[in-house]
Amino acid sequence: MGPGDDAGVYLLNEHLALVETVDIITPLVDDPFLFGAISAANSLSDVYAMGGKPISALAILGYDPCDFDREVIKGILRGCLSKLQEAGVNLVGGHTVEDQEIKFGLSVTGIVEKERILRKDGSQPGDMLCLTKPLGIGIAVTALKAGRLSEAYYQNLLSWMLMLNERARDAALMAKARACTDITGFGLLGHCLNMISERPLDFYLDFKKIPVMPFIMDLVQSGLVPKGAYENLNFFKKSIVTQLDEDSLLILADPQTSGGLLFSVSEEGIPLLDKAGIFFSVIGEVREGSGRIYIV
Repeated sequence: MGPGDDAGVYLLNEHLALVETVDIITPLVDDPFLFGAISAANSLSDVYAMGGKPISALAILGYDPCDFDREVIKGILRGCLSKLQEAGVNLVGGHTVEDQEIKFGLSVTGIVEKERILRKDGSQPGDMLCLTKPLGIGIAVTALKAGRLSEAYYQNLLSWMLMLNERARDAALMAKARACTDITGFGLLGHCLNMISERPLDFYLDFKKIPVMPFIMDLVQSGLVPKGAYENLNFFKKSIVTQLDEDSLLILADPQTSGGLLFSVSEEGIPLLDKAGIFFSVIGEVREGSGRIYIV
């Protein structure tokens, strides 16, 4: 499996495959340790979205050598290592490049059993759509950078960005998910459309059932929306059928960093998700169609 899914997959033998991905981001928070940890969680997510287990990583660091602060770099790497240790992943090397702005990320290698590979495009009519983290990360980060996010909301934001998608992957596999992706830069709408592109399917979403951080709508109404949310909405709106207002749609188009998993399962799989003890919400269903998203 080459480009087009969340990660590349290379079959080693009839039973086992490698999962390969790479991701890099700019700082979302001022604390170097937290930035390193968030970046690591974000990079690992694509392997989890494929049903895989990450096993090793290479660090990628961009920084300005004329404005070099050794303690900042050490903090980023310590944060990264803390999250990799939590995930049971070995950091085996890396590479640095000159850049005017700090950037950090990982190239991650994972493994997955052939029969447990999760693809983005396996949904079937009648499947339920499940989301494992609330939306609003990009909007909250925009408010944080503007100095408009309270300490309580900041801690809530951190808790979601730092959460690995490992347990969500386990739950999806246990419930026999047919398709899976992680919600990142294209927002919920973009990743939904990616799951049904070139397939005779539609997604029907219930906005009231989509988890959103409790303070996000207030921030949207205050104008604290990242440019990427507007760009996403403008790009995808031709495939969306809804009467929702723009503020609500911007939340659904909000770019996420270290967002949750979105997967489709048969209705019989929902009780298994309940038993898994993870945060999730059933946000809609899959029907026969022509690659559109209907939102009520």
